[in-house]
Amino acid sequence: MARILVVDDDPGLRNVLRTVLIRCGHQVEVAESGSDALQKATRDSYDAAVVDYHMPPPNGLELLTRLREIQPRCVRLLMSGTLDLPVVMDAINNGEVTRVIQKPFQRQVIVNALDEAIAARGRLEELYIGARHEAFDAQRRQLEECLSADALSLALQPIVGAGDLIVRGYEALLRSTHPALDTAMRVVAAAEVHDMLDRLADRVVDCALHALQTLPTEVNLFINVHPGELADVDKVRNRFERLAPWAHRIILEFTERSQVLQILNWRAAAEYLTGAGFRLAVDDLGSGYNSLSVLAELQPSFAKVDMSIVRNIDRDERKQRIVEMLSRFAKATNIQLIVEGIETEAEAAVIHRLGADLMQGYLFGRPTTSKPDQGPLQSQAVTIRSPRHTRIP
Repeated sequence: MARILVVDDDPGLRNVLRTVLIRCGHQVEVAESGSDALQKATRDSYDAAVVDYHMPPPNGLELLTRLREIQPRCVRLLMSGTLDLPVVMDAINNGEVTRVIQKPFQRQVIVNALDEAIAARGRLEELYIGARHEAFDAQRRQLEECLSADALSLALQPIVGAGDLIVRGYEALLRSTHPALDTAMRVVAAAEVHDMLDRLADRVVDCALHALQTLPTEVNLFINVHPGELADVDKVRNRFERLAPWAHRIILEFTERSQVLQILNWRAAAEYLTGAGFRLAVDDLGSGYNSLSVLAELQPSFAKVDMSIVRNIDRDERKQRIVEMLSRFAKATNIQLIVEGIETEAEAAVIHRLGADLMQGYLFGRPTTSKPDQGPLQSQAVTIRSPRHTRIP
């Protein structure tokens, strides 16, 4: 049984179609105008709509175009005794009309047309669902490959003191060499879909253990943490116990745009981490709408200003006032302020003048993947070789 909407301003034809379709076992609603039909379509869903072409505005074709937007699954049949062939052909080619029925027609014609159109839609949906299942399974296999093989690594980008340019830490950025899941965003998105964030987090910890072997003992390592990792406190404890010997050098970053405060057990997990000696950071500060609540609840040791605020800050007084305000707030709450995304010496000079503690960006170094056998990374002052006011490509 299908749910069908019949739209025609001729009450006689409208009632005949209603009677015929009900006898065929369908559930039928009728509308006498396009506006009446649109109201019904916003309230209820239909498997098919049989619509007359010649009606007061909106006419049948305009109605079916709107109906496609409101209910894309609805099969759309257009009835007419006189057709504008180019207009109708264009509508069919664009998918606005499924089939056109020429008036006058035998009752069985409309019944057969509806049955065929609904059956065709069902076959297409089965193919689509099957393709989605195949894509889902393929993505899961790719993620398994990515997590099991040596496809993931951490690229390290320096974070320097705003005044002396001495390297105080490195941010660990996820990198992937998998042919399909070849970016961090794709890996994380797949892990979210397949409920494998914990396994991904375990691999990140494995990579962090290797990265710590390349770092000078006096510098920190900033590791990005997905908020979903905090849902299970026992898993958090088991995961980060492996990093406990370096806890005083590890800062765990949570993006301000994430829903960390919506995670049920986030507070217990955060208390364990800080109690074990790890420090917390809020990333992308200023990019969302819940900056103050995240800072108040998470009480981080570090806060990172989003790079969108930094771009061309040397020529934008409003951005300068924002960073100056954040610097004052950070000092008042014992937070170290990191400004990221710095690409020119002019930007760096302004950030230093406004009171930020630390800086990060291509001006000081791009993310590089280092292996333990390549020797330690530097902690001495970074030498800037880029011309003043020249953006690093």
